[in-house]
Amino acid sequence: MTDISLSNLHSDLSARILELIADHTAVVQFREVVDTALSSGKTYYGINTGFGSLATKRIAHNELEELQHNLLRSHAVGVGEPLSKELSKLMLQLKIHALGLGHSGISKETFLQLIALLENDLIPVIPKQGSVGASGDLAPLSHLALPLLGEGQVWDKEGKTPLDTATAFKKKKIKPIALQAKEGLALNNGTQFMLALAADVLHRAQYLLTCADIIAAMSIEAIRGSHSPFDKRVQGVRPHTGQTLVAENLRALFTGSKLHASHTDCGRVQDPYSFRCSAVVHGASRDALAHCGSVVETELNSVTDNPLVFENGDIVSAGNFHGQPLALACDYAALALSELGNISDRRTYFLLSGHDRLPLFLLQDTGTDSGFMIPQYTTAALVSENKVLAHPASVDSIPTSLGQEDHVSMGSIGAVKLQQIFSNVQRILSIELLCAAQALDFHKEAPGKGVACAHKHIRTQIAHRTEDKEFQIDFDLALKLLTDDSLLGVVKKEISTLQ
Repeated sequence: MTDISLSNLHSDLSARILELIADHTAVVQFREVVDTALSSGKTYYGINTGFGSLATKRIAHNELEELQHNLLRSHAVGVGEPLSKELSKLMLQLKIHALGLGHSGISKETFLQLIALLENDLIPVIPKQGSVGASGDLAPLSHLALPLLGEGQVWDKEGKTPLDTATAFKKKKIKPIALQAKEGLALNNGTQFMLALAADVLHRAQYLLTCADIIAAMSIEAIRGSHSPFDKRVQGVRPHTGQTLVAENLRALFTGSKLHASHTDCGRVQDPYSFRCSAVVHGASRDALAHCGSVVETELNSVTDNPLVFENGDIVSAGNFHGQPLALACDYAALALSELGNISDRRTYFLLSGHDRLPLFLLQDTGTDSGFMIPQYTTAALVSENKVLAHPASVDSIPTSLGQEDHVSMGSIGAVKLQQIFSNVQRILSIELLCAAQALDFHKEAPGKGVACAHKHIRTQIAHRTEDKEFQIDFDLALKLLTDDSLLGVVKKEISTLQ
């Protein structure tokens, strides 16, 4: 899976969009097919008919513009908290890219108006709730498209306050457009809502996966755990790609460990599974997320509205808008990320147990001080929340449109849940990071060079704790280490082979 951040994903799509702006031949070519079909007098779904269960109702030519406008107005029924401006921008870019491939049959005027929204930073306000992922993301995409008509809302420059689109257009001297036949349907059919959320998580997860390996290595060294489970020969007889890669990371991070050498003859045979099986569990999550990433990459280059327009003049009503591929991928990714959180919590729990040379709850004197006891309550709570959130949304289906849309993907719900799970796992791992760093402070021997590098960097940001004080500041600092390139960047300078 491509390792790019959300900002880089924006840049990548921007480059593709610039190509489409320079040459939108496909948009013009396929629009001519729609116009020819419309002039033939034949009936075409979504071009001169109603929608959904109203597909059998023929619409008069003089009502086609009203039909398209009303489609967006009637379907803009999203509720709840809006997406961030950044994710809404990604949705807009994804929609422009999909429409620019031509098979949607929109006009050049509408295509350029979408680009004008992007170029003028008029990013639509899009509520998170209201899509069942059937004809794609009807409600979110209707909110995305309403500003073309001068309706709906767009974000202010900072992405904090919604603005009335009509007012924003007036300031930018942009005029609303009138939609032509089929265009409303092309705009609000598709999977760009769930795709934007899934792409965001799966691209950010690549960074988190490597950080998870660094944190696991810190914990293993902190308990003076065995390196034997990560022997290259062990992976060779069970050569799953992810497991092999994580074991390679751990071996590199352990290089030169004096902590490991200090207990060569200690007589301890095995460590708990959460340490011993780190490569297996982290690796399985990597493999699952790699599969989900391949689904997202395919979707990024797909046309997912309906009907589709082809070079020979055919207009085919089909089901590319159905979100099932993404729905299953989001549910699978949710499970994979949840497991990273589960095993991290177990390692944190063990670090507090007073094992070997480590003090109980990782504080030299406990009693009046609770030490790191309660942060593990937080990880336990987040792990428990993830268990609920990881229930697959894609196994549910509620018929809509009087049964015409009788099987829906719920991929949009899966994508929203995936975002929350990812956020929870970041927090869980950041708390393990705090505990592992605290535990390493109690050892005189040096850990492996990668672990030592990570530990040293953490200590430049977060001090060793000697007594109880509020944890929130440390929580936020630890999270920051996992959400910018700080920790990984420093360790990669020391261990360039990390993946």
